[in-house]
Amino acid sequence: MNTFGRIFRITTWGESHGKAVGCVIDGCPSNLKLSEEDIQRELDRRKPGKKLTSKRMEEDRVEILSGVFEGKTTGAPISMIVYNRDVRSEHYVKLKNTPRPGHADLTYFLKYRHRDWRGGGRSSARETVGRVAGGAVAKKLINAFGINVLGYAIEVAGIRWERDSDDYHEVFQRAERSPLRIPDESVSERAEERVVELMKEGDSAGGVVEIVATNVPPGLGEPVFDKLSARLAYAVMGVPAVKGVEIGSGFRLAKMKGSESNDPIVIRDGKVRLEKNDCGGILGGISVGETIIVRCAIKPTPSISKRQRTVDIEKMEEVEIEITGRHDPCIVPRAVPVLESMVALTLADFMILQGLIPKSLSE
Repeated sequence: MNTFGRIFRITTWGESHGKAVGCVIDGCPSNLKLSEEDIQRELDRRKPGKKLTSKRMEEDRVEILSGVFEGKTTGAPISMIVYNRDVRSEHYVKLKNTPRPGHADLTYFLKYRHRDWRGGGRSSARETVGRVAGGAVAKKLINAFGINVLGYAIEVAGIRWERDSDDYHEVFQRAERSPLRIPDESVSERAEERVVELMKEGDSAGGVVEIVATNVPPGLGEPVFDKLSARLAYAVMGVPAVKGVEIGSGFRLAKMKGSESNDPIVIRDGKVRLEKNDCGGILGGISVGETIIVRCAIKPTPSISKRQRTVDIEKMEEVEIEITGRHDPCIVPRAVPVLESMVALTLADFMILQGLIPKSLSE
């Protein structure tokens, strides 16, 4: 399943060490102003080669091949391509018969009996280039209707930051200045120190990302089996390395009393609102008009240089391996724009489904 969405759909394609990666978008309304710069801005936030990321030096320059004419979408499929330039497959030759623990190597082999072992092939996080490119278009579309999707890290390597403001835009701007996308400078520095320590030990770190969507109108989501919350969980759980998701106060709600978890309904500025937002902007699977809050647990990067136990699937014997190459010691900061994209794609799809975005923006 390489396609995501019902009406606003993206299909991603390409492998980590193949010639290129990219995506095709179908169902985007016509007359949306769109340029390669709009896409590039988001891809630059995801690309490797920065502090505490993989040293794979990819420019990730995007080319729009179709669906845009004279600076506007035409309603036709939008095809985008990003060429892989800095590929070093030699690091993986010795691992082609020894599946790496924590990776999809084993399950791809068991399912297909044949796989692209170069850098993980299709299961590599390199595939997310197409998601971010598609998400950039979704963001541009829903931004036109006042919706913003913003992400940042709230925990890295066991060091947690507690949100200190409900001004999500200001929090986001602070996070973008941090190598780990943590909004607090002192917390970020402590987390960086810990990640560096783990790197020296040949190990890696995970964390938690929070994604918020502001100005989402009420009414998005379809009972009973097409809830907005269910679709968001499906969207973010499909991102590599995500192993858990919660909406609003999530698992903390399990420790509360009903009188504590229920969000009182009030009138504010002449509108029906919630006094607080433990529900994370969704009730009964339908958006209520408050900020939508989604948190994602990101596992530690499985490619580590410590010796690990696995099997040689050709010789059918247990062996130990050491993984070399260029890998992120912590995938959390680069996961942020990917998760933002999946949330934006989900909201764009529901907005069109609900009839809040017309087939042509000139209507």
